[in-house]
Amino acid sequence: MPGSRAWAILLALVLVGRYRKLSISPNTSSKADAFGANVTASRITDAEHEPRNWFTHGRTYSEQRFSLLKQINDTNANQLGLTWYYDLDTNRAQEATPLIVDGVMYFTTAWSKVIALNAVTGARLWSYDPEVPHAWDVTACCDVVNRGVALWKGKVFLGALDGRLVALDAATGKPAWVKLTIDPAFRYTITGAPRVVKGKVIIGNGGAEMGVRGYVSAYDSDSGNMVWRFYTVPGDPSKPFESPILEKAAKNSLLWNAGFGR
Repeated sequence: MPGSRAWAILLALVLVGRYRKLSISPNTSSKADAFGANVTASRITDAEHEPRNWFTHGRTYSEQRFSLLKQINDTNANQLGLTWYYDLDTNRAQEATPLIVDGVMYFTTAWSKVIALNAVTGARLWSYDPEVPHAWDVTACCDVVNRGVALWKGKVFLGALDGRLVALDAATGKPAWVKLTIDPAFRYTITGAPRVVKGKVIIGNGGAEMGVRGYVSAYDSDSGNMVWRFYTVPGDPSKPFESPILEKAAKNSLLWNAGFGR
């Protein structure tokens, strides 16, 4: 795809340009702070007090994607110039929203790769390749894209195309834990960015057009253990409910009582 490199340059123009205009440097008061280890619920909910940071997908839990930064506007945008660029190693589609916390940019590329850069200089801090089998691309409806990561208390969370949820150490990019969230016998994929709420990593999946049953799962951010799973459509009416919450949904949902399940 010819526009892939231009997209990487655009990230540096818009986002890092804001850092330079605001004279903001990476927070190096501690190793933990410098690598996003202090992303917490309070920082996300109070994000308006730290407009230089982009803590989560959509910036805040409301996901309005609205930046409060004002020093770049319609009167001076024409003054933006190239600060740096970072070449990606693929020309496949790129759809990730970068996160920027305390001067570090975290983003994903095609094939679910994760990269951490110094947001001011563009220097690579680390990268991680989950080595998704390339044969898995036939499972995805719309290319091998990935839409980003989640950050929480020293970890970077990735949903890989082949259904794995991966927790990386934010300082090194090394895996802390890996969990397979799907049945690989079916045509599931993950392209969406995880969210973290109260220490639970929330992830869904794709594949409805391939005939799979969708669900949303929550995993403990420290251990990787699954805490709960909610199916978005009814299951086989001849089998028991997978959890009490699904039985409750069946009693109170028009969908679940319209002949599509129990």
